[in-house]
Amino acid sequence: MKHAPEVLLIVVLASVCLLLIAKLFGKFVKKFTVWEFEQGLLYTDGRLEKILQPGAHWICPQIHAVSKIDMREKSLTIAGQELLSLDNVGLKLSVAANYKVVDPKLATIKVDSYYTALYLVLQLELREIVGTMKIEELLEKRNQIGEKLMEVCKPKAADMGLELSSANVKDIMFAGDFKKIFGQIVKAQKEGQAALERARGETAALRSLANAAKMLETNPMLLQLRALQTMSENTGSTLIINVGPEAQAIPLKKSSSVGKSATSQMTAEEE
Repeated sequence: MKHAPEVLLIVVLASVCLLLIAKLFGKFVKKFTVWEFEQGLLYTDGRLEKILQPGAHWICPQIHAVSKIDMREKSLTIAGQELLSLDNVGLKLSVAANYKVVDPKLATIKVDSYYTALYLVLQLELREIVGTMKIEELLEKRNQIGEKLMEVCKPKAADMGLELSSANVKDIMFAGDFKKIFGQIVKAQKEGQAALERARGETAALRSLANAAKMLETNPMLLQLRALQTMSENTGSTLIINVGPEAQAIPLKKSSSVGKSATSQMTAEEE
């Protein structure tokens, strides 16, 4: 029992040492967590040392610094740019693009802000593309504007560590006067199409009548046969037919008053 104070003193000293070590460890070492959709850039004395993958990491705040980059896909909208077409028509055009960071080192070291840099690239290329197209071509091929943007801007985005996945035109807006003009153009086009369809129908009808006239010219009896067919299909009405002297009367074997009336009419006219 005489060694009990010494054992107690050793335990106390060990506990104090552990507390000091834990305090020093907490002061000089810090836990840092990189989430699943992120990557971390670990800098040592101001220089990029390595890229931290998702998970928990221990760093020394005195010599280390960590910058986290979101790797998820993001949207970028270029709203209402006032542009001028090749034929000097003013308009406003907006574009929506999707992109994501694929190389965090390039995205943070090569440019100050990859979002601002990509926005500027899309904006300038959009002006360049619209400036080479006339307004009719622009309206007709509006989907191709996005394709041209992708073709030109995708390599430039890759140089900044970004992947441009889509770029599409959202809206094309004109001033009030131009809206009325284009509305009148569209209306005139629709009216022209309707008139063309009516003309086609009338042409087809006239062609049918001409064919029928040729058939009657070569076969006069077809007119009487058609008349008999019409009388057989319709009852309760009177049909008067005027035919030439060369036509012969065809007796009708029908008990209806319409048939008798038509037959007597035709016979009387022949006499």
